[in-house]
Amino acid sequence: MQNFGCRATQADGAALERDLLGRGLSRALSANHAEVVVLNTCTVTAEADKDARATIRRLNRENPGCRILVTGCYAQRAPQELEGLPGVAWVVGNSHKHQIGEILDHDCHPERSATEQTGAPCKPGLGLQGWQSGEARVEGPLYSLEALASPYVGDIFAHTELMAAPVFDGLGYDKTRPNLKIQDGCDNRCSFCIIPFVRGPSRSLRRDDVLREMDALVAAGFREVVISGINLGRWGRDLEPAQRFEDLVGAILAHTGVERLRLSSIEPMDWTDELIELAAGSARIARHAHVPLQTGSDSVLRRMHRRYRPWHYEDRIHKIRAAMPRAAIGADVMVGFPGETETEFEENRRFIASLPFTYLHVFTYSARPGTPAADMPGQLPVEIKRGRNRVLRELAAEKKQEFMRSLVGQTVSTITLSVVEQDTTETLTDNYQKLWLEGRHPPNHILSARIDALDNDALLGTIH
Repeated sequence: MQNFGCRATQADGAALERDLLGRGLSRALSANHAEVVVLNTCTVTAEADKDARATIRRLNRENPGCRILVTGCYAQRAPQELEGLPGVAWVVGNSHKHQIGEILDHDCHPERSATEQTGAPCKPGLGLQGWQSGEARVEGPLYSLEALASPYVGDIFAHTELMAAPVFDGLGYDKTRPNLKIQDGCDNRCSFCIIPFVRGPSRSLRRDDVLREMDALVAAGFREVVISGINLGRWGRDLEPAQRFEDLVGAILAHTGVERLRLSSIEPMDWTDELIELAAGSARIARHAHVPLQTGSDSVLRRMHRRYRPWHYEDRIHKIRAAMPRAAIGADVMVGFPGETETEFEENRRFIASLPFTYLHVFTYSARPGTPAADMPGQLPVEIKRGRNRVLRELAAEKKQEFMRSLVGQTVSTITLSVVEQDTTETLTDNYQKLWLEGRHPPNHILSARIDALDNDALLGTIH
């Protein structure tokens, strides 16, 4: 199995793989040894689509005997583009992703009825790669597979299922920092974004399920857990009765033994005063806030249909910085939105320069068919977008260096990731900085360390 794209896609893939392994399928040593390969795709940009198509063609060229199942966001958005590619046997959109196990059983064992299916593999050694643990929750309407054929794609807004399984970072067998998706879908309608149309409405993992997953991860020995979602701060709004994200965070701290909880990307309007106070007041929450911006130009924000104004965003960032002076603060920013003038871009650059960011994820606008922005006038030439991207990346690099320099001489909490060399261990600080420690330390340990030096882009330290 190969996953493309965001943390949510990685989590979907982990839940899917767990289901397939539970049906008796086995992992192949590599895609070249697989009889079936599952590709879980992204479609947030045209480049993501291109990567998926290139992977399909490469797999078919290197292993022409394997059958390819394509799922995920690209499969939901444009199944017809995928089903004609060589080697593709199934296209399954997000609307039917939770039925992939049934689809493989049904298509590979048509002689068995649903009540006779035993979960045996489609073929011995069906090719899957990866690892996961925990429980998935699958709800929503099931379709009769007898009445369907590939592509399996339906109305994503008619579904309420949420696939969830932890995803693990780390190299080799040094697994650490599991990522748990607790929310999927989005009710916003940003004019540039295709995600609501391929992932559906916002839906949440129930509070008790989140706590159970967290308890299982703690029992397995993991020290840091990252919680994530497509629109994480909207967690709980769809539940009955409605609940608040900050209350869930409080419940995790109160009812589980997780040593460090890291919050993934949260929209600015969901960084409430209560959430900021909670994050600042608990040593168990990582000092890290990722707050999507997109642009600091008010006129462009309005064309993007974003739900805040620059001054709203600025207020949230300054409150986060005041409450957590050494926190990492990052943002997603976009350049080249249709009609973006030099004046608007300069407004964006100045706004970003004025705020205490420690890193930026800079994206170039990519038109997504089916979104309002794709049909807007003023689509910018590639060379202009590339130039603006470069300007913001240089600004981001300056801010990152400034923040790293400010940490030299400080004592920080850091989690070990993997041994890079015999006498050097890679770690991640609670404020989201890679720190290389002297000595060989096992992964998944939280240590107190002193940052001794900044060597180019590398922070170097020793155990305190």
